[in-house]
Amino acid sequence: MVDLLDEYIPTIKGSEINDDPFCPISHFGIQLKEEKGDDLPIEWLHRNDRFYEKLATPDVTVADLIGDIDPIKAASLKLNYADERVIHYGMIPRANRCIFVINEIPDLQARIQVALFNILQEGDIQIRGFKMRLPLDVNFVFTANPEDYTNRGSIVTPLKDRIGSQILTHYPKSIEIAKNITQQEIISEAKNENVHVPETAKNLLEQIVFEARNSEYIDTNSGVSARMSITMYENLIAAAELRMLESGSERTAVRMSDFSAIVPAITGKVELVYEGEQLGPENVAHLLIGAAVKSQFDALFRPIKKLKKQDVTDEFDAIVDWFLRDQDFELSPNMKDEEYAKQLDSVKPLEEALKKFINTTDIQERLFLKELMLHGLVEYKQLKKTERTTGTTFFDEVLGSFLNN
Repeated sequence: MVDLLDEYIPTIKGSEINDDPFCPISHFGIQLKEEKGDDLPIEWLHRNDRFYEKLATPDVTVADLIGDIDPIKAASLKLNYADERVIHYGMIPRANRCIFVINEIPDLQARIQVALFNILQEGDIQIRGFKMRLPLDVNFVFTANPEDYTNRGSIVTPLKDRIGSQILTHYPKSIEIAKNITQQEIISEAKNENVHVPETAKNLLEQIVFEARNSEYIDTNSGVSARMSITMYENLIAAAELRMLESGSERTAVRMSDFSAIVPAITGKVELVYEGEQLGPENVAHLLIGAAVKSQFDALFRPIKKLKKQDVTDEFDAIVDWFLRDQDFELSPNMKDEEYAKQLDSVKPLEEALKKFINTTDIQERLFLKELMLHGLVEYKQLKKTERTTGTTFFDEVLGSFLNN
């Protein structure tokens, strides 16, 4: 918002409330202008300094926001308490000609909200019963979560009536917008140049959030935190960095195995309904990851039909047949990139299937897509996988069921 303001504005030098040299409103500014005339000293205020913010907490007082009488100033200047010069200005008068934001406005006590009425409407303030005309030029912005999200307070109706516009925000409506927000908000440490994040991995991560918003196990009234994708991304990078440290590699790329590190980021950002609590937060998190894998599989390749002709085989059948013949396939999270690539490239049908659907020369992107394809086949119950301390093992669903029995 500050980028929409003029880069610099003139203010009277020494003014506590950013008095306009052409039209001062404080006693100090008016008096100094009368004394100095065209020699009035001015300062230039940059737009980055024209933003004030206050979090509404129960301990906020009228004195904090509007101001209070300073008895020491009154005594030293030998002035009456009704004199404007004995006032110690609060945050709002000091934000004159600026943007002033109150975060979580419902948390502000009702009596404090009432104190904002006149400032928003008439431009006058009352301090300790003394009324003072102070036509402040402040652009107020209030933020609030939906009332059913916090249940901690509400905006009093007369204050709502004085707010010019109510803007209801919404979740990102596309994966691309969601990715832009995540990249904008992640901490700088998560932007590690030595960790390559395939574009498909970014899409999958955002798809998990989309699946969470439609999940029957998650309370839709509380919703899904907008910070979930940000924390998941940071955890994803951390998992890749840990592998770099353990394997002694200088560079690496995000893999499907790294997504196990995002489970704590999911469980801490959602509120579950009764069925979800019964299932368990971690199980719900794994279900969301699985649903996202299936959605991305369908978008990148194609859905797998449940019923098909017995004599017809396709590229995915070839992958399943490979695992029927070769049962010694494991992906360890601590593998160096060369070993990881060699292991995935050993499944020749994966390469053939990938060529049919996607044409990309990015080696790391291709490797991630291959691993995603395996996890997608698991979601479609064409393959089975087991998680062990050494890594993830994939094998044929039919043989796996036989061995389990």
